[in-house]
Amino acid sequence: MPHRPTTYRKPCRSRAFTLVELLVTVAIVALLVGLLLPAMQFSRGRARAFRCQTNLRQLTFDFAIFADDQLHGDRGSDTHQYGDNRFSLETFIESQYAIDEFWTYGNVATAHLTPDQGTMRCPDVAGPIEVRRDTPCRAGALTPTAHVSYGFNARLFRTEMRDALGRPVTREIQMTSRILTRLMVPLVIDVDGEAAAEHGSVASFVAPSLDSAGPYANDRAWFPGLRHGGQANAGFVDGHVESSATPDEESDWRWDHQPR
Repeated sequence: MPHRPTTYRKPCRSRAFTLVELLVTVAIVALLVGLLLPAMQFSRGRARAFRCQTNLRQLTFDFAIFADDQLHGDRGSDTHQYGDNRFSLETFIESQYAIDEFWTYGNVATAHLTPDQGTMRCPDVAGPIEVRRDTPCRAGALTPTAHVSYGFNARLFRTEMRDALGRPVTREIQMTSRILTRLMVPLVIDVDGEAAAEHGSVASFVAPSLDSAGPYANDRAWFPGLRHGGQANAGFVDGHVESSATPDEESDWRWDHQPR
């Protein structure tokens, strides 16, 4: 039987990375992460801004229902105090937070709202809000102020006027459904709760000074939250939403409108 010659094969050996190759690989990965991370952060920021705008659109829709003479539901004590066709902006705000006469948190003195609860929270504002039972919005029903996301147009709540001695004062407004016919009147805007807390103000009500010589002068009630790429989102009584880096300087935003 013929003898078959054996074939010698060299054993396979895996080739290891050299230190230089490993360092180059790490550098490339770090470069890619550095390039992608800002884009990812930008995308997440855009997503939060879009969710905030969605919240504000829902608030303007809810306000339109609340203000409508035929469609509105519970207006708390406004029907008894002001009549069937008048209401206060504060009452609408309290209905959205389910506080004061709209309390729905059971037989407890306080309750906590987390950032993912409801449309009253901007996703860019962290920290829970404590709500107090039997307390109006203007009297500090929401704490801490720094965690409040949205501020409502104070001139739709209290109009500026002068008393018998010519002194500037404010008077509470009872609005009607006519407010829904007003174009470009801001209803709600991103608010900087921390700035409001520093001023000792209630963050739920904001108003630029404009030409005020009274309670709204010197930006006492003005603290917009420019947290979405340096801009604030705002919802209007006619239902649309806009963004601006200078919301008090937009020529067509009717911050000066005061219902009579």
